Amino acid sequence: MQQVIVELDDRTIARLNRVAPPSARKRSEFIREAIRRALNERLEQDMERAYRQQPQEGADIDVDPSTWEAAPRKRKAKR
Repeated sequence: MQQVIVELDDRTIARLNRVAPPSARKRSEFIREAIRRALNERLEQDMERAYRQQPQEGADIDVDPSTWEAAPRKRKAKR
């Protein structure tokens, strides 16, 4: 595994510490899982965009881009 150094603002680190304390590698696993989810979401968005731009009409696949749900709206952080 490679290490990545990321700087977080005080508010974000405080919130992170509440849900994933730094002890027992809980924080590292939480961050890894968050990154995996974000990457999978981005891949899904890219795939959806590609199918909408160039639908695969007549192909032997069962994909209907109209069935994709709208992406969830990003919630604004409370200040």
